[in-house]
Amino acid sequence: MATPFRYTDPPPPKSAVGRTAEVFAQIAEDFGIERASTFVVLSSAPELLVATWALMRESLIAGDGTRTGKELVAAGVSLANRCPFCVDAHTMLLHATGDHALAEALARGEQPADEEHARVLAWGSATRNPGAPGLGVLPFPRTHAPAYVGTALAFHFINRIVSALLTENLLPGNAQRFRVVRSLVGRSVAGTVRRRHAPGAGLALLDDPSPGPSWAAGTTVGPAYAALRVAALSGAGLLDEADQDCLREAVAAWDGGHPPLAWDGLPSRDRPGARLAVLAALAPYRITDEDVAAWRRPPYTDHCLVHLIAYGAFAAVDRIQNALTAQLSPNDESVKETT
Repeated sequence: MATPFRYTDPPPPKSAVGRTAEVFAQIAEDFGIERASTFVVLSSAPELLVATWALMRESLIAGDGTRTGKELVAAGVSLANRCPFCVDAHTMLLHATGDHALAEALARGEQPADEEHARVLAWGSATRNPGAPGLGVLPFPRTHAPAYVGTALAFHFINRIVSALLTENLLPGNAQRFRVVRSLVGRSVAGTVRRRHAPGAGLALLDDPSPGPSWAAGTTVGPAYAALRVAALSGAGLLDEADQDCLREAVAAWDGGHPPLAWDGLPSRDRPGARLAVLAALAPYRITDEDVAAWRRPPYTDHCLVHLIAYGAFAAVDRIQNALTAQLSPNDESVKETT
């Protein structure tokens, strides 16, 4: 039977125990989708699963601001990262918020009719470029920035995991192509999406969470981001120092664009770990069977592959975070809200 998983065979949620079972129970309760493949694919590395869910929950689901606005940020990020799986998911979740016309405009590749919605979508898309000007001009209240920034960063990470390790089909047979299916799926989770979720439940799953970065000070988003950073960067041990340097240099030189097909900076398959990490950071949708096969030899497991992809993905996320939040400094006079 075909599955959405490209290179791993993650354990099914029904077999989960302990902390992993708690995560899936919380996903079912607060996200409304019991076996979301976005999270199942991470279950081979439970520490990544827990932290990824915590960041998404505390920002997108329980953070300040409207769910519609944060779904638009996530959709903008997913469009910029060329992640059709996630674009389709957020289209259906906009149906769940009740924004049916907005959802279908997004499905058709159109700009939102509402100017405020268009600004939020554009801001989300622009976050892919670490040097993009104007990101400090916020299309949402400044006090909501931790939730909106956390949402953007969560999906810069999730997009890369999805593009690397899942197929593009959100639903069997690519059924999300049909408007009636998109609407029905959205309506099926509308009660969960529209319910108010209290912050903090995601942090209860973490071991000794730290306060997190200053841009999210005083919120539950900060500790969740810090936990994901620790979990993702632990994958560094799968690469030697030269390959880690290769990844750092590639990400530092990145301008936010999509690499050309003739990509001189991409390591060859003679350096398969570096190649996978760089691809995960900058073009995860270009990872091939041959790339994975060149690296994945004993003793490497599904756990290792998920960690290597996460390590590369988070290198890009951290670069985006550093550049983005530099524009959000409370002392930066360029930080303002649009009205």
